[in-house]
Amino acid sequence: MKHPKKWRSLIATGALTAVVSTVLVANAGEAAEAREARHGSDKDWVGSWAAAVTRGNLSGSTFVGLNNQSVRMIVHGSVGGSKVRIRLSNLHGEKSVTVGRATVAKPNTATPELSDIDPATTKELTFGGASSFVMQKGAELLSDPVDLRVGNDQDLVVSVFFPTSTGLTTFHSTTRQNNFVGPGDLVSDPGGAGYTTTRTCCWFFLAGVDVLREDAAGSVIVFSDSLADGHGTTFNGNMRWPDQLFDRLQRRVDRDDLPGVLNISRGGARLNHEAIEPGDGGFPGFPELGDNAFSRLNEDVFSETGAHAVIVSLGVNDIWMNNDSADAIIASLRQLNQQIQSRGYTTIFATIGPFNGLNGGTALVWTPEKEATRQAVNDYLRDHRGEFGAVVDFDEIVRDSADPTKLKAEYDPGDHIHPNDRGSKALADAIPLHLIVR
Repeated sequence: MKHPKKWRSLIATGALTAVVSTVLVANAGEAAEAREARHGSDKDWVGSWAAAVTRGNLSGSTFVGLNNQSVRMIVHGSVGGSKVRIRLSNLHGEKSVTVGRATVAKPNTATPELSDIDPATTKELTFGGASSFVMQKGAELLSDPVDLRVGNDQDLVVSVFFPTSTGLTTFHSTTRQNNFVGPGDLVSDPGGAGYTTTRTCCWFFLAGVDVLREDAAGSVIVFSDSLADGHGTTFNGNMRWPDQLFDRLQRRVDRDDLPGVLNISRGGARLNHEAIEPGDGGFPGFPELGDNAFSRLNEDVFSETGAHAVIVSLGVNDIWMNNDSADAIIASLRQLNQQIQSRGYTTIFATIGPFNGLNGGTALVWTPEKEATRQAVNDYLRDHRGEFGAVVDFDEIVRDSADPTKLKAEYDPGDHIHPNDRGSKALADAIPLHLIVR
């Protein structure tokens, strides 16, 4: 389904709005001892990039799928390493999918074309030694490791050929990145001219990139909505706040302590509602928004390689789309925290930012009643921060001091809810690094 731009501009709603709050943390000496012990460990795998995938929509390319076509997809990794492995996903498909061939490479930075790859770095991917593999319905596919040394902040280009019809795709929509589709097997082509279709969306069947790293320091998950998915930031610019969080980590943290940052956010994500549920202002529901947050935990959080901390920023969509009560949102945030902490992860929760002025497509969706709900949720998080691993007050950071119901003008890309590049940097700067570096 090709959604009108007015909806595309909203499939990013999920507010991360924060300033660091005081929290109880582990003794600094104990943390230092743990790091010292880890530095003597062998190489290990760590997540460098990941995406929250969902089922294709009810019509259009994500519904029809790919047939005798190659896709070339660009991802912006976080930590680097000496080897790479790629994870493909058919979790939301309706039948098995044949992967004909696949490659991973670095982009060719000597040309202006984003679809061009550096042939000297191109590596053929295999799966259990085979270049072709059938990915079963509801299954994932992990490639064999390839020798490809990648640096921190490295872009990688993953190309996959699907020789027969895939049917309904498993994909991620809000990429904020051009990706490419072309006929036939093009996965090893250094130039991208054969990729005749440029898409402003869609990582098809691609769910993760792991790297083998010495002194692996694990990874941090950002579990959020479109505010972290990058809506409102520069296209092809990698200015999402999780990207800028990793940039900050590189400046502030020793190389041996540097964790990966995995952005498991999805535009339109809600705590308590399903993808196809419509919202206020005539906002339609559609599959790419994904289902409730609890149903995503096993797939999007607990399965990620080497993750040890989770930053949660959800709830704004439940307010503006579905007019949920503060009690319902607070109960879900508390339950999410309990489930994530019970698995041993450090948790950081963010307050919800303002959205006065947001147009739902046919009508202004902000109301004084919804504002009261937002404030009540934020007050609970601030007043009960000891219940969570930490609370960061994103609201305080991005709100207009003259009118706290609105986003600061300098952070507003024009839709009155998502942070632009500058606002995203402010959110990234608010994350307490001592809680996510182990």
